[in-house]
Amino acid sequence: MTVAMLAIVGSVAMHVMWNLLVRQQGPKTRLLWWALAVHCLLLGPWGLYALITEAHWSLPLAGYLIVSALANTVYFIALDRAYHHAPVALVYPVVRSSPLLIGLWSVLLFRESLGIYTWVAMGVSVCGLLLLASTAWRNDARYALPWALSASLMTSVYSLTDKAATAYLPSLASLLGFITVGYFLSFVVITMKLRREHGQWHPQRKPPLPVMLVGGLCIGLAYILVIHAMRSLPAAIVVAFTNAGIVIAGLLSIFMFHERIHWKTRLFGILITASGLIFLAYTRI
Repeated sequence: MTVAMLAIVGSVAMHVMWNLLVRQQGPKTRLLWWALAVHCLLLGPWGLYALITEAHWSLPLAGYLIVSALANTVYFIALDRAYHHAPVALVYPVVRSSPLLIGLWSVLLFRESLGIYTWVAMGVSVCGLLLLASTAWRNDARYALPWALSASLMTSVYSLTDKAATAYLPSLASLLGFITVGYFLSFVVITMKLRREHGQWHPQRKPPLPVMLVGGLCIGLAYILVIHAMRSLPAAIVVAFTNAGIVIAGLLSIFMFHERIHWKTRLFGILITASGLIFLAYTRI
């Protein structure tokens, strides 16, 4: 339990960093593409070697790998399209409402019992996230909503398959290789979309090298810690706890970066989300 919570804390810190980087770079940079590229180049070879040599290969693991890779690809495509139509302040909270879906699939497909107080706590935190998202609503944001909801659905799919795959992946390095397969496929598909839309193989803007490196490390390592925490905690609870990153990033945006647009409503949404997560932590004690 302690190891799982430490993994969640590390993941939250990286989520905060990723959230802030995306906010600063803007949609034309498409930091997601650069981060996936850095992950595949720097961490991918090590992870893939560990996946091949350390994983307990079987038909179930192969099936989980295929489903996870496809779900990750659809997730990143949907996320990329959502960011094209609306800012991260709207898209990301909607996408991160996935704990309720993850919990639902856990109960229906895996007969997992979460308890009524856990459901209430996750519901409260999601209400806060949706209130946060509403403050960034613009007229053209309606085009982003279906993509954001699709990304949330895919989050629920790959979260559960990744949790199931941990039984066959003994090390963090093999977990890294497992997610790298999906990341590489996502990178290829997004690159093909860029070529079709803009006639070039990369985004219009290039972020600074430090931003690329930090983004690439965060996007992969943060999720490895999430999967590792799923070894001992239900997937819905782990993903819900990682939403603490949105709480921290939201507070920083208001009090450090002085983003004052709808700040009272945003602060209220942050407090609701935080209260739900605190209640969720209380139910696990």
